[in-house]
Amino acid sequence: MHSTLMIFIDGVGIGKKDYQYNPFFKYQFKMFTETIGEIPHLEKPEISVNGINVFPVDALLGVPDIPLSGTGQTSIFCGINAQKILSKHFGPYPHSSLIPLIKEKNIFKEFLKRKKKVTFVNAYPKVFFDYVKKGNRILSTTTLSCLLSNIRLNKIKDIHDGKALSADIENYRLISKMNYKLPLYTPEKAAKRLLRIAGENHFTLFEYFYTDHLGHGRNLELFDRTINVLDNFILYILKNLPLNMTLIICSDHGNFEDLSIKAHTLNPALGLTAGKYANELSKKIKKLYHIKPAILELYE
Repeated sequence: MHSTLMIFIDGVGIGKKDYQYNPFFKYQFKMFTETIGEIPHLEKPEISVNGINVFPVDALLGVPDIPLSGTGQTSIFCGINAQKILSKHFGPYPHSSLIPLIKEKNIFKEFLKRKKKVTFVNAYPKVFFDYVKKGNRILSTTTLSCLLSNIRLNKIKDIHDGKALSADIENYRLISKMNYKLPLYTPEKAAKRLLRIAGENHFTLFEYFYTDHLGHGRNLELFDRTINVLDNFILYILKNLPLNMTLIICSDHGNFEDLSIKAHTLNPALGLTAGKYANELSKKIKKLYHIKPAILELYE
């Protein structure tokens, strides 16, 4: 069975070769230096080495101004130009008028139509489920996609049972901020789990949003910890990707790659593919809304 693993990393673009404000250069991210030998930047945004492809993805989609998460993520996960539909960028959550399109066109639903196995790996704390039970629908595109497609959302128990991961990969925030009794995972242990889960499904999604938080100047007391965990997590996945698996890493807009400002950037979003169909995907993806159809074409 061919499996596709998608790691969505919020707010990561390809920025300048800047050792002061671009963390990829300042901290020499091993996910790049130890796999493709260099770090992508605006003057060299496309790199293909060792079966890994890094490339820029247009996040503006013909609409001027700063791109935002609500429209950007809807464009990615639904394969539509949400920015053009609204005639503006909108966020952080999807505009209410986009919700019917999310229900109809999200990537989970498309895989289910094809009778494929899908899973969303992130686990949510009890406070989230309490929020949803009250009828609240101010949610991210991924969460809405699951709720509108009857995709099960994982609970903290699923982390204990080996079926899910926390949003921060290692469980640190659930332990320290929410007092959950969980083990602290190494990035490598979490990555092994994600690869195992992905191997059991046709399409697996893991969402990581702390890069966007750091870009906005939040959680800076955990900056070093956060980037080290993420870097080592992705590095392990790139070095241990199974032969029958395709990895795609994508984002909705720039932010983290330029810490000189606390706003989103106009930079292209980061795209990265590796594994079985890495080359095919990288050639087809130029804009955010190309990502969903490019992945689905692998199963036709």
